[in-house]
Amino acid sequence: MDGTRVSKEILAGVATRAAAVESATGARPCLAAVLVGDDPASATYVRMKENRCAANGIESRLIALPDTTSTDQLVDAIGGLSADPTVHGILLQHPVPSQIDERAAFEAIAPAKDVDGVTMHSFAAMAFDDEGFASCTPGGILRLLDAYGIALRGAHAVVIGRSPILGKPVGMLLLARDATVTYCHSKTRDLPEIVRTADVVVAAVGVAELVRGHWLKRGCVVMDAGYNAGNVGDVAFHEAVEVAGHITPVPGGVGPMTIAVLLDQTVTAAEAQTH
Repeated sequence: MDGTRVSKEILAGVATRAAAVESATGARPCLAAVLVGDDPASATYVRMKENRCAANGIESRLIALPDTTSTDQLVDAIGGLSADPTVHGILLQHPVPSQIDERAAFEAIAPAKDVDGVTMHSFAAMAFDDEGFASCTPGGILRLLDAYGIALRGAHAVVIGRSPILGKPVGMLLLARDATVTYCHSKTRDLPEIVRTADVVVAAVGVAELVRGHWLKRGCVVMDAGYNAGNVGDVAFHEAVEVAGHITPVPGGVGPMTIAVLLDQTVTAAEAQTH
């Protein structure tokens, strides 16, 4: 499943809509990224997002804070962005340093600007199938499934992982599409046996090549949302590709979709805020 190709199709629409916002208002949609500390991987991700913004008509604004930043200082900075009418979307790059209460920081993001889908408001919107922003990786997974015409109604989806911005919300989105969802995690017993019953497998646990080919039902759909050292996902791709009907590679699968959804939701936020 070619996430790079599908993401380019989404971004073509993003660029057109961003240009329309700029034409109507005189200002580009603006995404503010908050980076705390000097983690090299986080800095790389932020630069990548800045480049994608520039290529698609979105202004990017970087707020770089030292690794000594406290929770209160970060909450204040995010609160300022939430109140700034020239900022339409806010992204807090995570992980943050250990002294920071990440959940408190996320909750400082105004729901209307939570284009990364990390607040409790956004999680509730996904759970209740209501208006709001999806967490970007789960949202990207659903869009990629749609692009390949994968039928979800009545399908058994097994989600491996229960993080609040990936595992839990992707299960909610699948449930809203009438899939039957099973959550698995580090305390799950007989994981291979459960995975073997799945029509759709979402691997989102952060363990390199955890899911083996012999765990899978022949013809199933495998969405690998992991990214580990050595450019490998949570699925042993070379094994799984021999069994799965559809599978996402790492890189080039779910990753590009995540950024595409982030930018798409930034333009949606700008459209709503500039009406």
